[in-house]
Amino acid sequence: MNPAPVLIVTGGGRGIGAATARLAAARGYSVCVNYQHRRDAAEGVVRDIASRHGRAIAVQADVSCETSVVELFREVDEALGTVSALVNNAATLGPQMRLDAMEASRIEQIFAVNVLGSMICAREAVRRMSTRNGGRGGAIVNVSSGAAKSGSPGEYVDYAASKGAIDTFTVGLAAEVALEGIRVNAVRPGFIYTELHAKGGEPQRVDRVKSLVPMKRGGEPDEVARAILWLLSEEASYVTGTIVDVSGGR
Repeated sequence: MNPAPVLIVTGGGRGIGAATARLAAARGYSVCVNYQHRRDAAEGVVRDIASRHGRAIAVQADVSCETSVVELFREVDEALGTVSALVNNAATLGPQMRLDAMEASRIEQIFAVNVLGSMICAREAVRRMSTRNGGRGGAIVNVSSGAAKSGSPGEYVDYAASKGAIDTFTVGLAAEVALEGIRVNAVRPGFIYTELHAKGGEPQRVDRVKSLVPMKRGGEPDEVARAILWLLSEEASYVTGTIVDVSGGR
């Protein structure tokens, strides 16, 4: 009997990450729920998974710190086995403002978490998954944002630019490892009901902007999670370098 596939979900304690972790566990993955600060939320997801007879662990790591990411993957190696799937979901943003009001330190932090974090996590995954390195292959899904297309003017162009970088990274890495058994794709969520909007200073933002969506509603984290799990699955075996919009038509 083959062991369960091992999935790491960064920023897995809340929102899209938590929905992805729960759905993946229900579909037979052993899941690492990564978190930076909210241990209670991550452990709550683990308890939910365990209550349904799934296997999961919560591991603290700051994805913007290389040594912390290396330790995260080492802990997963020991506790669950070699990773075969990665969802780069961890992200941050700052309060809504124009670029001319932003400090460089804010922009640096956004890119450190959203871009550097995703790239270093992917690096560690490739080192383990690549058939070139003796691995068995695997799948990576990066969580982008509709902001990569709109640019989020007047709100957070730094966050939007970081997600544009994720789109480019997805396409490039997919081509780089296509012959090594690894597929790399992304989802680009639109206006989704998550706590991230509160971090930008407007908890009810989705309700304000949902009229801009052809379907005239915001999305739910589970709707994004289902797209992520499809991209991780063998049903998407011929899909790589692709960005799937989960945005109600926007």
